[in-house]
This record gives sequence, structure tokens and C-alpha cells, in this order.
Amino acid sequence: MSDIKFGAEVYTWFMDGYGDGNANKLDHMAKVVKKGGFKGIEPMVLEPYDTYWLGDFKDPAKLKDALDEAGVELAALALICAWDQEEETESERACADWTIETLKLFPGAALGTVPLPGGRHNLQQRRLNLVNNVNHVSRRAAEAGLNCSFHPNSPPGSLVRTQEDYDVVLNSLDPSVTGWTPDVGHIVRGGMDIIDTMTKWQHLINHVHYKDFSGNGPEPWSQMGSGKVDFHKITEFLVQRNYKGWIICEDECEYAIKHPDEVTIQNGEWCNEQLVPLLG
Repeated sequence: MSDIKFGAEVYTWFMDGYGDGNANKLDHMAKVVKKGGFKGIEPMVLEPYDTYWLGDFKDPAKLKDALDEAGVELAALALICAWDQEEETESERACADWTIETLKLFPGAALGTVPLPGGRHNLQQRRLNLVNNVNHVSRRAAEAGLNCSFHPNSPPGSLVRTQEDYDVVLNSLDPSVTGWTPDVGHIVRGGMDIIDTMTKWQHLINHVHYKDFSGNGPEPWSQMGSGKVDFHKITEFLVQRNYKGWIICEDECEYAIKHPDEVTIQNGEWCNEQLVPLLG
């Protein structure tokens, strides 16, 4: 049996009112994730961290209790910052430090670094700032014994969305302290071939995100299994290369905005029916 586990990202709930619709409900999300058959959950840590939407579950003890009660693991925390300056801002540093200290209490959970899209102006310098800051965060986290993974995205304002962006940024990551999270939906939205891109940087892969892609409209996402992404082929690619770790589903389809519970359960059931049998 391959050492791959499927989990769910909480961004599916966050899309409703920039988190307002589901703030302070991580305990509920964890139970839905379990109902869908997922084994883990990946919450978001959004800078500035003193106002982000986890609410009571900023308390690591309450977070642990909620996950234990639901029977799911903490797969990772996704740390989302702009990292637009030459060095971390005071707020970004505080956010990263809280995330690192919290993850130390959850052995095996990863630190994901996710750039907050802010436009593609001054691209060369801002990509350099981003990767330098990510490397600094990952080095601090690695010193604390954590595994780190950089997660590019693909909105029009993202700094890391095209083949050129990937060439610059992924090749500049410090591989001794951080890996890469290929998000297959963001890869195809950026105009790249998923398997070719994962093959090129397969040595960095230590966390994976799945979302489906319709190709239609400004937010071109489909509910899991209904779009154009060949998840069977991608999963087989990972199994053949002895990938060990999490595959996290992050459904961003429009229907999920008001129906995140239903969509998350469907995602989990679809993965267990269609993809888990491929693990051997």
C-alpha cells in the first residue's frame, strides 16, 4: 500500500465572504472532512495573524481537541503572506513564528508557504523578494524540526503562475529546507502541462494539492472529478515515484462557495472511490 493519505483544505469554506461565513468553525469543518472519508485537514494561517479567521482555534490546545474529537490529523498549516518586501514585515514574522510554534506541537504536520497575490508589477524584484523570504521562513522552520513546502498559485495577480515564474522561483528555493507543493489546478491554469511540470521538479515534491479545472471564466474551477484534470494519471505518477505524503483536495468551484460541506464530502467520496484504489 502506498504511503499516501488524502485530506482537505479549508479554503473551500473560506471563499464565502473572505472567511466571514465560516469563521471560528474549524471544529465543524473537521467533522465534515471526516464524514467525507478524508484522513486530514489543512487550515490556513492568513497574515495578519491576529485577525485571521481561525478564531478560538488559534489556541493550539483547542485546535488539537477539535481534530482529536473529529478523528482527523493536522496535515499542514498553509501560511499565506505577501512577502513583498526585501525582508519579512513585522506582521509576517509574527504570523510565521506563531505557525512554526504551533506546528511543533503537531509532529508530522507540514508548513506550507503560499504567496498572497498582489499584482505582477516590478516582477523581477518582487519574485526575488518572495523567494528570499520563503527561504528564510523555511530555514527557521527547519531548525524547529518542521517540513516545509512552497505552494504557488495562479490568480492573475500571482507572482508564480507561468512557466517562467516557476523557472525563476522553484529553481531559487533552498532544497535543503523546503520542497514544493504542486497544485495541479494552478499548474494547468498557468498554461503548463501537469505531468511535465511535476516531472521537471519531482525532486522537490513533498506535498500535493488537487483541484479540478474547467477552463471557463475568470475562476475556471470544477467540482472534483467533473473537469479536465486527469487525477488518475497524476495519482499513478505519484505512486510510481514512491511519493510519500499528503494529497490535499482544495475545491474552489463556484458551487462550493455556498455549499462547502456538500462539496467537501463529495470530494472525499470521489477520491476514495476513484483514486485510493490506485495506491495499491
